[in-house]
Amino acid sequence: MAINLQKGQRVDLTKGNPGLSKILVGLGWDPVQNRGGGGLLGSLFGGGGSANIDCDASVIMLGENDKIKSNNDVIYFGNLKSKDGSVQHTGDNLTGDGDGDDEQVLIDLTRVPSTIQKLVFVVNIYDCVKRKQHFGMIQNAFIRIVNSSNNQELIHFNLTDDYSGKTSLVVGELYRHGTDWKFAAVGTGTTASGLADVVRTYS
Repeated sequence: MAINLQKGQRVDLTKGNPGLSKILVGLGWDPVQNRGGGGLLGSLFGGGGSANIDCDASVIMLGENDKIKSNNDVIYFGNLKSKDGSVQHTGDNLTGDGDGDDEQVLIDLTRVPSTIQKLVFVVNIYDCVKRKQHFGMIQNAFIRIVNSSNNQELIHFNLTDDYSGKTSLVVGELYRHGTDWKFAAVGTGTTASGLADVVRTYS
């Protein structure tokens, strides 16, 4: 059974799962369906249906004191694999339609360099300023961690806050605790206009 987390909770990942090394981190979201036709939503969504919102998941690899060492330590659709091969993004999903994960990241915990203390999972809306889009237009956002060796879901965190006006989400963090790895359910929305803005906060 997966552990369902609430915002702010932290949980041991490797301690309770001896031998765990390869994990899949799945991130998902759905566009809010607009049932009406008029008003603000109608103008945003073109009358009916759902907005075409392109969300992008990224991983920021941090060293000591939560500082980023190099732009190569940002794993996203433009840089799908870390130099050491420990973190690999499986590619961009342009719409968020459909069930299940929208984007996935594969991580080999044993290959993460000892200089990396934390992996931060971020979701941004592509071109959000120009498109006038924000996370109030997104629903059912989640992050989950799966044991790659047996496909068992270990952790699941649903983001249930109202993120209206927010253009970037820090979803969760994997971090070292001695020789083990822990996961923190963060779920914090920011008004960063893109991934570069988020990365700058760790420089």
